[in-house]
Amino acid sequence: MPHTDPTPSSSTDDTIDMRLRQEEDTAHLIDLDSTGPEADDRPDLLDHIAEWGAVKTSAGAFQLVPVRIGRDLRLIARWMNDPSVAAFWELDGPDETTASHLGGQLDGDGRSVPCLGVLDGVPMSYWEVYRADLDPLARHYPARPHDTGIHLLIGRVSDRGRGLGTTLLRAAADLVLEHRPSCTRVVAEPDLRNTPSVAAFLGAGFRFSAEVELPGKRAALMLRDRALRHVL
Repeated sequence: MPHTDPTPSSSTDDTIDMRLRQEEDTAHLIDLDSTGPEADDRPDLLDHIAEWGAVKTSAGAFQLVPVRIGRDLRLIARWMNDPSVAAFWELDGPDETTASHLGGQLDGDGRSVPCLGVLDGVPMSYWEVYRADLDPLARHYPARPHDTGIHLLIGRVSDRGRGLGTTLLRAAADLVLEHRPSCTRVVAEPDLRNTPSVAAFLGAGFRFSAEVELPGKRAALMLRDRALRHVL
């Protein structure tokens, strides 16, 4: 269980804290014209995510921007230390914990790309786009070549609980299917205990396929099929 402060904050403190977090996130505005990947020499197994561009959603223009540790570490580490996030990601602690997690992907073979989810120029979520068919996940379900997985956390507290996750999951899945012609479906495996996350995937056009036992969690295997993209 995540640590809980036995003395709850007053509503005034909560309001001030939310304003400070919103100001910090806004201060992290990203210049979308200068967001090249940090490691240009890595193999490209995900069809140039940095070049996918933005997609219009009902919430604004959304874009996946590959992470740069020097630019983004402190912001992502702060999100990881939110108790609601830490309960499922288990990456709370010093910045070095998050840096190690990001570095494992950035220094790897290109099968997973960590990204900021940027909405109207403001980073407000963290994503991992990965080759599910090349991931250990493929041992737990009948994977197809080029299956592409996504992980998501909503970083800004003010963006949670109002359906935004559903909107962005649909947008991200559409970006994958639009720019990865070899991919026939997008895969996700949220923790079954995280019912808001499972509901968000269902609302975004994913279908529940199976329960799978993964290291550290029992997950809901969710699929969004290219063939059903315009139906669900």
